[in-house]
Amino acid sequence: MRNILKNLIFKAWANVLKLLIIADDFTGSLDSGVQFAQRGANVKVVTDSNYNFTDSENENLDVLIFDSETRHLAPDKAYKIVRDFVSRSNVPYIYKKTDSGLRGNIGAELAACMDALNFDSLVFVPAFPAMNRITKNGVHYIDGVPVAKSMFGADPFEPVKFSSVQEIISSQTSKTGIKIFDSESESDMMRIAENNNLRLSAGCAAFAGILANVLGFNESCAKIPEMPAKFFMICGSVNPVTRAQVDFAAKHGFKKISLSVAQKLSPSWPDSQECKDFAKKCLDEIKNFNAILDANNENDNKATQEFIRANNLSIDEVRLNISRSVTGAAKNLLDLGLDSRLMCVGGDTLLALMQSVNVSELIPICELAKGVVLTSFIYSGKIYYIMTKSGGFGEADLLVKLAK
Repeated sequence: MRNILKNLIFKAWANVLKLLIIADDFTGSLDSGVQFAQRGANVKVVTDSNYNFTDSENENLDVLIFDSETRHLAPDKAYKIVRDFVSRSNVPYIYKKTDSGLRGNIGAELAACMDALNFDSLVFVPAFPAMNRITKNGVHYIDGVPVAKSMFGADPFEPVKFSSVQEIISSQTSKTGIKIFDSESESDMMRIAENNNLRLSAGCAAFAGILANVLGFNESCAKIPEMPAKFFMICGSVNPVTRAQVDFAAKHGFKKISLSVAQKLSPSWPDSQECKDFAKKCLDEIKNFNAILDANNENDNKATQEFIRANNLSIDEVRLNISRSVTGAAKNLLDLGLDSRLMCVGGDTLLALMQSVNVSELIPICELAKGVVLTSFIYSGKIYYIMTKSGGFGEADLLVKLAK
């Protein structure tokens, strides 16, 4: 009966935007949005905080995803951005997409959604069981390890300090009414969905998929478009999962090109003639290979730390410079005619790439593997297909499989 009522409500909004998703980074926007796109929904990802909800282009839009880019901000700033955007919306369902490793301003942004809608409760299901990320007795686990002791606890930019979901939330907000649900399987998540009001809910891509089913989107066979034969990955991630994937690919015939310490950390390098010359040389070297443009070189760790100290760079400046450098080189490659299916790892890197090619909208198509989203964008009149994923997803041989 509950699902029948939900579907009746959903159909009553048949000619308007049905769902708004708020995500704090680009990859999160896409891996949640694709849960709806591959079920036949018309989905769009935007980065403009002043997005016009009354635009005529919304007439056939089912799901809008706003990439708030708030993961790296102070909690109060993240709160304001999210609250302001949700306050301007008039959408029957709101979903706050959170990181499956619980990074970012989760508590502040959940509170912002509640305050924007004047709601006194919110359903929060943080687990991603298919990726072995579960919540049990209020503690979040990654591959059986409490999240604060996992690779996310060692994140160089935003380490997760608590394994208790409630402690993470309470460290950012005093808001009550956030209902945290344990979940170890998809059937657990479905039971939660069937027995709770999902007008305002939150979680990662896993619960987004459950929400898609509840809202009446039917499974459809999303077609993989014809793409260039060669594979080109843009990598700025230091996550150990991604590093293992890059190493595996390099041992299996991929051409790996790394940026030097000065190239990846100098803020002026992406706009320099040297960067253009670097891209031209790369294009010649990779024309017969699947390739990886990597901002990281494990042998340069000492030199990297020395450069950071010598130039008094902050953590935020390091992250920004690396993202801008690797994507600046990638833009030059596109301008020179690179003809490859693309892949970009990490939300920061993807955002920097979209900024470098002046693209503010992406269209999710389908999932190629769990957590790997195929997306399209238009640059200089040409359609490009790009695969995206979070740095912490996938087995070591993932890149090799995707390149086949």
